[in-house]
Amino acid sequence: MMSRIVKANLLAPYTTTASKKYHCSFRNSCRYLSVSSSSPCNDESSKPRSIRTVGTVGQGLMGHGITQIAAASPHVVSVVAYDPSGIPALDAGRDRISSSLDKMVSRGKMTPEDAEAMLGKIIFTKDMDAFSPSAGGTDIVIEAIIEDLDIKKNFYRDLDSQCHSQTIFASNTSSLSVGDMAAAVSSERRQRFVGIHFFNPVQMMKLVEIVRTSDVDIEAVNAVMQFCENIDRKAVLCADTPGFVVNRLLVPFLVQAMEMLDRGDVAGGPRDIDACMKLGAGHPMGPLHLADYIGLDTLKFILDGWIARYPDNSNFSMPDCLVEKVKSGHLGRKVGKGFYYWNGGKRGDPVV
Repeated sequence: MMSRIVKANLLAPYTTTASKKYHCSFRNSCRYLSVSSSSPCNDESSKPRSIRTVGTVGQGLMGHGITQIAAASPHVVSVVAYDPSGIPALDAGRDRISSSLDKMVSRGKMTPEDAEAMLGKIIFTKDMDAFSPSAGGTDIVIEAIIEDLDIKKNFYRDLDSQCHSQTIFASNTSSLSVGDMAAAVSSERRQRFVGIHFFNPVQMMKLVEIVRTSDVDIEAVNAVMQFCENIDRKAVLCADTPGFVVNRLLVPFLVQAMEMLDRGDVAGGPRDIDACMKLGAGHPMGPLHLADYIGLDTLKFILDGWIARYPDNSNFSMPDCLVEKVKSGHLGRKVGKGFYYWNGGKRGDPVV
């Protein structure tokens, strides 16, 4: 049913009816930031800007999921799905979305008509000029390409010249500095440049980290926070620091487990280290199990970047066992071997 691309039906411009914006400081628990403390809450001009048209860049593991959940929102009228790698990457992303929708239809969670309508919102394209004002443009462009700062900066430099000045740029980076990427665009665009870190699998994970730089405009932040609410995600606003919130807490935790393994602190090895955190701390899976699930090469890549940029930060260290496993190609679940043996998604015994 989902094998063909359905052309998007572009709807008429939408007038926002966004909900009331709360007034609070960056450190408060309220959802939005205020432009000024004196602005009345019922002032229409204080409401977040509405994001109705979305662009996504990179249709891989993360990107296709972002495309899918954006298209699923009744608040979004169209999604321009672009991949700089061209047609094969676009086809793979489209097929992943189609497969996901087929499963939802088969389980009774969506009608075939709704699935077709959702696909009909998505325009798959290999041309970056689909983001240009002459092509209609988008309110936001969410980038999910390779985690390489130079590649991202070159991409944003090109994208900046294509898009309308009011288009918000948002990077799905999990480990790079958003400010470093924003340095590649104009000073005007930097006011509308944020991090928007989704989690894998995007279709299931409800958290999004919104990363605020020192240059970003409050209205852009509020618009992105409202967008996350509109796609049924919990947005957490955070500063542009290494790892933001989740990875800053998670990666050092995983490193500590690996360094315990390096030192031989636990006689039972990976199985007992993981059992301690499951049974003693209530975690659904232990740190070495989770490391395998994430990908040991991914963790090493994050640590390499942090250690290079912050060499004096003792929180960022590289376990010997991680280096050895990545060097040997034992990257975890995706290759069938890491700290554990894997058979597809099923974990086996620890690797001795």
